[in-house]
Amino acid sequence: METINPFLESDKDGSYLFVAYDGGMTTRVITRPHCAFAYEITIQNEHPQIIPLRTQRPPAHFHPYQCEYVEILKGRLGLEKNGCDHVLTPGDAQVRIEPWTIHRIFPPPPTQAWEKTQQDDETGGEITKFILSGEDTAELLKLDTIFFQNWYWYQDEVAKGRARMDLIQVMCMFDAGGSYLAAPLWVPGGRQISRAVGIAMGRWLGAIFGYQPFYRKWTTDWSSACDKMDASYFQRKFAARTKMD
Repeated sequence: METINPFLESDKDGSYLFVAYDGGMTTRVITRPHCAFAYEITIQNEHPQIIPLRTQRPPAHFHPYQCEYVEILKGRLGLEKNGCDHVLTPGDAQVRIEPWTIHRIFPPPPTQAWEKTQQDDETGGEITKFILSGEDTAELLKLDTIFFQNWYWYQDEVAKGRARMDLIQVMCMFDAGGSYLAAPLWVPGGRQISRAVGIAMGRWLGAIFGYQPFYRKWTTDWSSACDKMDASYFQRKFAARTKMD
């Protein structure tokens, strides 16, 4: 995979942008008190790399240690929580996703009525803009910009055909972000089982087979990424602070 700097632009106010899916999704880093991360995300819903995501949802998952928050500013955003779909629109209250809640965010299919009223003059298609943030935690492995840089850019590589979607790679990255793929809701103790499997497959077995959670070419704060990998006996071999991937 070619080396790419995940921060492609700097906004007028000096905040960083990272752009994925050939411009289909732009993430601007913002500041929120007591948050491990906060982003203003803009999705061009008619972009050819975004349209397939309407039917190919990201994996359902949960975070044991962090609350996550979603606030819709423009357009429509799909949110699945514990198996129930919701469509968020401007004016809805900020949604709080509690720890251990199984969820995923996705672009909902457009509706005719919405397209007529929300057509964007510049792009010729609907735009979704929302704020995604998560509370800070003392846990070393957590949702933060290091995780999102690597996760977004891995998905971008898959969308462009430069990488394949690999379950162990996903579990490896998710575990490093304090997140775990969810078992079906009907499985007794499913969340605890999912977390144990995520650690065993993503952190331990994954490292043995050469899967690493963070890549220097996608990570601006490589030193902090190395600190995270250094904490695992299995992953510390990837924490080469002077070596490019």
